[in-house]
Amino acid sequence: MKRLLKPFLGIVALVLIALQFIPRDHNEAGNTPVNAIDRVYKIPANVSVILKRSCYDCHSDQTDYPWYARLQPVRLMMDRHVRNGKAELNFNTFGTYTARKQRSKLRAIGQSLEEGSMPLSSYTLLHRNTILSQTEKTQLMNWVKQTSDSL
Repeated sequence: MKRLLKPFLGIVALVLIALQFIPRDHNEAGNTPVNAIDRVYKIPANVSVILKRSCYDCHSDQTDYPWYARLQPVRLMMDRHVRNGKAELNFNTFGTYTARKQRSKLRAIGQSLEEGSMPLSSYTLLHRNTILSQTEKTQLMNWVKQTSDSL
């Protein structure tokens, strides 16, 4: 059994080392683009803080990567989450959406807040500060409703 375990562990170690050479996605834009949601709509400061803390890592071009994101395969999983999140909603390109799509996205945000499906529990597990309090959910939902009604 020991003779089989040593080569297996060696192969696992080589695979983990090889994974580190996979190029990573970069989702770290420096400037806020002109089509970003906060450039298109007035967002109260308290709502902006909540969005940036709990939503922007996956739903914008401004991901704040933790130290462990440099390690594969964690980075591959994070890159996939960010790609999927941005494909669903990107706050940096919100102004390029049609009015209909903007309303739809705002309604989806409200629905996600009501259901408690966002932020993802797999994300909040390691990022405890992103968990939304009931007060924060209410603030976001009120802003979503006001913004949606203004469209």
